Amino acid sequence: VQLQASGGGLVQAGGSLRLSCAASGSIFGINSIDWYRRAPGTQRELVATITNDGSTNYADSVKGRFTISRDNAKNTVYLQMNSLKPEDTSIYYCHALKDYINYWGQGTQVTVSS
Repeated sequence: VQLQASGGGLVQAGGSLRLSCAASGSIFGINSIDWYRRAPGTQRELVATITNDGSTNYADSVKGRFTISRDNAKNTVYLQMNSLKPEDTSIYYCHALKDYINYWGQGTQVTVSS
């Protein structure tokens, strides 16, 4: 499984960004895809999850502002981020779990200016 993350950038507080995670390779049987983030000097944080049955889950810090979704035809998972705050500044990583194996994409930097 290969994961390609994109969509990061610089945005002002209150703005929006949409991250994309394109999956390729042996994607059949992926159990879930998540977005994590990690800022310098902090622990990695699980931001949002979407399972293979479409269930979603969010960190309390992003509930009501972020939405995870997927386009099965494009093998892509999205993270729509609205009402961004400076504390959302981080490197965002997509992650997939398949048959108890973890797969990671490269990070994409999100910077929110105040």
